[in-house]
Amino acid sequence: MAEHTTAPHYTVPGMSKEEAVRVVDVLRMRLHSLNDLALTLKHVHWNVVGPHFIAVHEMLDPQVDAVREMIDTTAERISTLGGVPAGTPGALVAERTWDDYDVGRADAVAHLGALDLVYTGVIEDHRAAMKITDELDPVTQDMLIGQLARLELFQWFVRAHLESSGGRLSTAGAHTLDEAADQAVRNARRMA
Repeated sequence: MAEHTTAPHYTVPGMSKEEAVRVVDVLRMRLHSLNDLALTLKHVHWNVVGPHFIAVHEMLDPQVDAVREMIDTTAERISTLGGVPAGTPGALVAERTWDDYDVGRADAVAHLGALDLVYTGVIEDHRAAMKITDELDPVTQDMLIGQLARLELFQWFVRAHLESSGGRLSTAGAHTLDEAADQAVRNARRMA
């Protein structure tokens, strides 16, 4: 961990500095992930086109607002634990472990296919963080659990556009954003 990520003080009684530093490290990546998600959601909001434009366009703004609230809560938890939240684009880009969202102006179904994979990655990493914080910091774990409930709900909203009445997800088996976007469009055309 870089020196600039911890403050000279520690503010949570009953938790060792080592435990706090470990939780701050976990939360730092969650902060980057949530910041990236908020930007990605706005990108999709601005670049979605096609017959489902308005439904997707209007569905995303409440998600952006909720994710921004998660960002603020996560950053404040980092500060509470004596860490220094890094909210700059440079820190996010330098430290993230995932690729940038690369779908530009595209049909709503293509964006939703890619966005489903984005949500999967965020949710899987949030769940891993939740497990790490189980014994280290139940307060942080509780925050992550609350965030997961919202993130999983938002993914369900996205998947409702991609799922057949039989429960088959049009992006099943896709591993990249481009694959998911292409698969979603192809399957939507077949169903039309």
